Amino acid sequence: MSESHNPFTSALALDNSCYTAYVDGRLVKPASGTRPSPVTTLVHDELRALILNEHFSCVGGRSALRQGQYRFGLYGELGSAAASAGVAHDLFTFTSELSTDESFTTYLASFTGPTALTEERFEALLWQTLQQLHDLDAVHHAWDPSVARDPSDPHFSFSFAGSAFFIVGLHAASSRIARRFAWPTLVFNPHRQFEALRSEGRFARFQQVIRRADEALQGGINPVLANHGESSDARQYSGRAVDADWTCPFHADGAEDAD
Repeated sequence: MSESHNPFTSALALDNSCYTAYVDGRLVKPASGTRPSPVTTLVHDELRALILNEHFSCVGGRSALRQGQYRFGLYGELGSAAASAGVAHDLFTFTSELSTDESFTTYLASFTGPTALTEERFEALLWQTLQQLHDLDAVHHAWDPSVARDPSDPHFSFSFAGSAFFIVGLHAASSRIARRFAWPTLVFNPHRQFEALRSEGRFARFQQVIRRADEALQGGINPVLANHGESSDARQYSGRAVDADWTCPFHADGAEDAD
């Protein structure tokens, strides 16, 4: 989709855009073929090394990176309006490029800070960012009708540009070993690829492989893990083991009234 069709083209969004692709062993800006900044390449390479490690539990993520079916961006402070504006621009570009084949694909958004985070603070900034993204998006797109917009609903998934995503948060203070990464990062996994696995009868095996790898690495799976439709995905995004009475701070106001 051309730049003129991207609704997130404010000066703030364009100034903070950082949309890159891994092509022929190099990180490049696909629109121009030029290289991003050295720090963008550094963070990308470190994240790529983590996900491609044989002990990293998410086999879908490894598959996406091995096949080059992903995009990456480095932004400013997690939770800042500037960073969220840049992510909105780039995540829309990603959704417009999504293929309909069976390959795993993902969007990786890393942030330069904050560098000293607790699990609770990261969780708050994650939801602050998702709220900012939704507030920017709600005037342009309706919520993906395949998922619920109420974060307390067991069928909830985050929606942006009409596409549902399962979010995975990574940061240095995560209690989950596989989610520890020096730069705060949000991984946007298209929800429809998991539904495709379910429809093909392959999801249970996919889930089993991930959970066994996580158990081997950590000694046990994350206690908040649950199947979509049994418990809200929102409880899993940050990686923190939230309490049973945890309330998600996100509100999807106005989405159903969008054009």
